Amino acid sequence: MIENGLIYIVFMFLGVGLTYLFMRNENSKQFKHLEAEAKAKASAIEYEAEHILHEAELTIKQKEVLLDKQFQDKVLEVTKEKTELELEHKALRKKEKELFKSKKNIEKQKSYLNLLEEEKKSEIESVISLLSNVAGLTKEEAKEHLLEQVLEESKMDIALSVRKQEKIAEEEANKRANYILSQAVTRYAGEFAGERLINIVNLPSDEHKGRIIGKEGRNIKSLEQLLGVDIIIDETPGVIIVSNFNLYRRAIATKTIKLLIKDGRIHPGRIEQTYKKVKNEFEQKILEDGKNIVIELGLLPMDKELMRLIGRMRYRASYGQNALAHTLEVAKLASVMAVEMGGDEKLALRAGLLHDIGKALTQEHGGNHVDLGVEVCRRHNEHPTVINAIYAHHGHEEPDGVESAAVCAADVLSATRPGARRDVLESFVKRVKDIEKIALSKKGVIDAFAINAGREIRVFVDAGKIDDANVYLLSKEIAKEIEKKVQYPGEIKVNVIREKREIQYAR
Repeated sequence: MIENGLIYIVFMFLGVGLTYLFMRNENSKQFKHLEAEAKAKASAIEYEAEHILHEAELTIKQKEVLLDKQFQDKVLEVTKEKTELELEHKALRKKEKELFKSKKNIEKQKSYLNLLEEEKKSEIESVISLLSNVAGLTKEEAKEHLLEQVLEESKMDIALSVRKQEKIAEEEANKRANYILSQAVTRYAGEFAGERLINIVNLPSDEHKGRIIGKEGRNIKSLEQLLGVDIIIDETPGVIIVSNFNLYRRAIATKTIKLLIKDGRIHPGRIEQTYKKVKNEFEQKILEDGKNIVIELGLLPMDKELMRLIGRMRYRASYGQNALAHTLEVAKLASVMAVEMGGDEKLALRAGLLHDIGKALTQEHGGNHVDLGVEVCRRHNEHPTVINAIYAHHGHEEPDGVESAAVCAADVLSATRPGARRDVLESFVKRVKDIEKIALSKKGVIDAFAINAGREIRVFVDAGKIDDANVYLLSKEIAKEIEKKVQYPGEIKVNVIREKREIQYAR
């Protein structure tokens, strides 16, 4: 039993010793592994530190180069400024010397003039004494005789003095005129109406574009033919564009299309009814607008036709300037200037309002707006000053009074102020009107409309007078005449349309 216990103790000690040796061996291996890992990390840290140090050295060198360049630039800049200052200093010194020299010269000349003045007085005294002794004249008589001679010799100086006074008077007159103009301008501020060539019609939805076009394009064709405008329907959502150079025609077309969209019934028959209704309403509105303007200005009584033409000028432009806005501006400026010059305020206001009345007739009748304006004003027994103002504002006559002169000055002032007119628009409108005029002059043509910014002329012919064979010949003839008589960029499409319509009534 004791022996078994001893054996057990021996084996236990052997186990503990073997375990110790095994653990010691394992710890040694682990220590070597950690030592190797630590050495590897140390090497990596050393490499990274060297890399960072290298980058820092490069950065420092770059900054040194940059700072050196900035220092050199600053040195150059300072050197340049110093050179400029030295040059300026030299220039100032030079000017100072010149001024000093000029001052010395002026002092010398002043001394010389004083000396001449003294010599002159001495000579005059000696001449007077000589005359007194030789001619037996008293001192006063000799002095008077000498003054007569001096006066005779001074006639040229007197003439120069008179001219100088006249020039001063003219300058004062110009100042007075400028004062009158400035008073008129500051007391009346008119708005500038810049006219465009298009109107935009907003649609409730894009579905209405198809309804405006209609089946096989019947609705849009009927609209363009009846209204005389170009209707542009593109990919822009919710809008269509009405294009034409004629403001009145474009306004009627825009109103007609808006009413058709609101009504919802869009077809050729309804288009024609709506157009006639809108046109009649426009004529009434034009008369009301003209009447309201005349009442507002206090120019009643005035003939009904003249008031209608005044309202019509709202849809007329000259060099891009609205004719009615220009007319009101001229009228108010002329009245203010007439008051400043002691004229009749109301007569100047009336003459200014009617000076361009002929422009409301040129689109329908053609010709010169001056002659047309004089004709219509004479027909309605307007004041002779009004007639004279119409002629005078374009140089056909001389102004016969303060009122006519005020209208002429106001017309120039309104037309030539910055932004008032645009020659490019006027030349474009003239070109478009010339193209329409050529087409309308042909036999069998019912109507003609220039569309697409003047790049197309749409001609409607009488189907009873021109057959299909002659449509081609007519288009060629119109195209050739446009080539000869009109200057234009690019090309113009001549579109001749022959349509026969038969109307019957079921009773």
